[in-house]
Amino acid sequence: MKTAITLCGSIRKGSYNEILRAHVSGRLRAAGAAVEDIDLGDYPMPIFNEDLEADHTPEAAGILAGKFAAADIIFIASPEYNSGVSPLMLNTITWISRQKQGQFRHAVFGLGAVSSGKYGAIVGIYHLRDALLKVGALVTPTLLGVGPASDAFDAEGAPREAGIQRKVDAQVRELMAFSRGGA
Repeated sequence: MKTAITLCGSIRKGSYNEILRAHVSGRLRAAGAAVEDIDLGDYPMPIFNEDLEADHTPEAAGILAGKFAAADIIFIASPEYNSGVSPLMLNTITWISRQKQGQFRHAVFGLGAVSSGKYGAIVGIYHLRDALLKVGALVTPTLLGVGPASDAFDAEGAPREAGIQRKVDAQVRELMAFSRGGA
């Protein structure tokens, strides 16, 4: 069985990106993956600073690096801030990248973002994809940009637009097909 972790680059209550993360988690489970949902609020890490790294690498960084290294699939839903990656997600990736566990070389990564605008945070997703590619990650071709957020999901957390649902399904198929884990 393929193993997956899903996480959100926002810990805000009511985050639309958390709704997307939860929906993709459900779709991965339906496709046969064993999924662990990760709340980054449970993994506190200070703002990355090489001076801190020498004496105190946060325990959370090592734990998350181990989870990344063990997963076959990693899905990240992250908001776009000022056309870039959320500070929480960027700090998390930076700390994890400093661990020596092969944390970006095994899993295939899927990316999604929800924004208030029509273009669904696509610029932020590209920045996140670039950051992951720089550390050796394999990222699926389908990137999920969802917007406008206020009307994106129904009461059960499923995308309202058929086109977005098709992109979710395409990304789940890519994640399952490109990952290296068991059948």
